[in-house]
Amino acid sequence: MDRQEYLNQISKSNQSVNKSKRSGIFASKFFWVAVVGVVALILIIIVGSALGSGKSSTKEKVFSLILHTKNVSEIVGEYQPNIKSSDLRSYSASLNSILSDTNSKITEYAENKYKYKEKDVKKSIAEEEAAAKDSLTNELFEAKINGNLDRVYAHKMAYEISLIATYETQIIKSANDETLENILNTSYESLDNLYSKFNDFSEAN
Repeated sequence: MDRQEYLNQISKSNQSVNKSKRSGIFASKFFWVAVVGVVALILIIIVGSALGSGKSSTKEKVFSLILHTKNVSEIVGEYQPNIKSSDLRSYSASLNSILSDTNSKITEYAENKYKYKEKDVKKSIAEEEAAAKDSLTNELFEAKINGNLDRVYAHKMAYEISLIATYETQIIKSANDETLENILNTSYESLDNLYSKFNDFSEAN
C-alpha cells in the first residue's frame, strides 16, 4: 500500500467515526438532558460545599489570627532591643502589649468555643503562618546586618498592624458572637491608634 492509499483509508475511517458519533449517543436528546443534569448536580455540590465550609471559616480565621499575633509578638520581642530609636522602641513596646493581650484573650476564647489546641490547627494554616513568620524574620535579619533595621522594622510593623486589623475586621463581620467581637474591636481600636506611629516613622526625627 502506497502512502496516498494509506492516507485515503485514514480519511474514510475518520469520516465513518464522525458520522457514527453524530448519529449515535451524542445526537440523542436524552444524552444532552443527562449532561445538563450532571452539570446541575455538580453546581449544587460545589455550592453546598462552599456553604458548608463557610460555617467553619470563622474558626479557621480565629486560629490564623492566634498564630499570627503569637508569631509577630515573638518577632517584636526579638528585635525590639536592637532598635536605635527610643520612639520606635516605645511604639514597639505598645504593639507587643496589644498583641500579647489580644492573643491571650482570643486563645482563651478559642479554647472554650472550639477546644483550640495549636497542634490540632489545620496543616495548611500552620504552614502559611510559619512561612509568613520566616519571611518577616529573614527581612528584619537582613535589615539588621545592613544597618537599616529601624526603617525596615517600622515599615514592616505598619504592614503587620494593617494585616492583623484586616483579619479582625473579617472575623467581626462573620462571627456573630458578641464576646469575640468585643475582644477584636478593642484590639482593632488599639492597633488603629498605633498604626500611624509606625507608618509615619522617619529616622530623621
